[in-house]
Amino acid sequence: MKHQTPALPDAVHRGALPAIVLVAAVLSGCEPVVSQPHGNPPPPEVATVTVEPRDVPVVFEYTGTTAGSREVEVRARVTGIILKRNYHEGSHVEAGRSLFSIDPAPYEAALARAEAELASAKARLMQARRDAARLESLYQTKVASRKDYDDAVSAEAIAEAGVQEARARLTQAKLDLAYTRVESPITGIAGRALRSEGNYVSGPGVLLTEVTQIDPIYVIFGISDAARLELHGEAQAGRVVLPANGEYEASVRLADGRVYANSGRVTFSSVYVSETTGTIEARAELPNPDGLLRPGQFVRVILKGAHRPDAILVPQRAVLEGPQGKFVYVVNGESSAELRAVEVGDWHGDEWIISAGLSPGDRVIVDGVMKIGPGAPVRIAEPGALAADALGTPGGGAAVATASN
Repeated sequence: MKHQTPALPDAVHRGALPAIVLVAAVLSGCEPVVSQPHGNPPPPEVATVTVEPRDVPVVFEYTGTTAGSREVEVRARVTGIILKRNYHEGSHVEAGRSLFSIDPAPYEAALARAEAELASAKARLMQARRDAARLESLYQTKVASRKDYDDAVSAEAIAEAGVQEARARLTQAKLDLAYTRVESPITGIAGRALRSEGNYVSGPGVLLTEVTQIDPIYVIFGISDAARLELHGEAQAGRVVLPANGEYEASVRLADGRVYANSGRVTFSSVYVSETTGTIEARAELPNPDGLLRPGQFVRVILKGAHRPDAILVPQRAVLEGPQGKFVYVVNGESSAELRAVEVGDWHGDEWIISAGLSPGDRVIVDGVMKIGPGAPVRIAEPGALAADALGTPGGGAAVATASN
């Protein structure tokens, strides 16, 4: 009888197939996929600054022009021919220095004549005094009449007046002779000579040259009336404290961008507003011993002395711009990013002065703002941590750089 292997049921074949497949997978080195639950990512790290009010200096800057502190027109006081120019044009001259010489000969002759007239007047006075004294004794002894005595006294008085008149003419003659030496009335820089030797000058009507004092030097600038009113309003509200009596410290920025080494003070502010420019003229006075500043230069006037008390400042990179205006992110009590609308004022270095929207103690996010949104949980990084991550991580540096722009 032939032996036969009994046939397996179909169900047995179907149950063995998955086991065979599993064994084959293990033998081939493949691992079965195991499903794992997804975890929440950690909150992004941000860097913050804590708002602390502090006094901030307020600096004003205006366009101005330099001018001599004294500018004098040099004119002759007498008429005559110019004999000599006694200075180098454009040079420094001291007060009392002779600039021009006018022919003195006519005035020397007039002085000699005045001296002679004075001597003659004195002689007449002495004669009149002797006559009056003689007639007085004769009148006392009834030898001379009262009329003769009165005439002698009157003649003496007339002679005294003649002496005074002669002295006045002598004084005038001395002055005229002295005026032939045309002197500089101030210390400064003498300008170009407008009349040369040999020219006839007809007294004060002819301008000879100009002398300008440049140490100290003036800087004239204008303050717009609108800016003045705005500053007045801030001062009234206590947001700005102005220097006492308007004594601002003044310095100037030159055309090449340098700030002139010597500073001065504001010494004048006009009460009038210009009808043409709408500005108020003001003047600063600066020492100029080396003569670097010359009249007519255009400069930028920098005024210091005012300050903002208890001002709130944040770095400029922390302030962002949105459809509704400027805003910052602050970290609230729940360690979440809170969007806060702010009003900004002027710049102070690399910081914004915040006029409204922040309070002392607020923690403003300055780095990492590109990784967050309103209400997002955040984690405050250690100082310098974000900078280190930015240097070591390709993606971190880009996020911080974008936030700072």
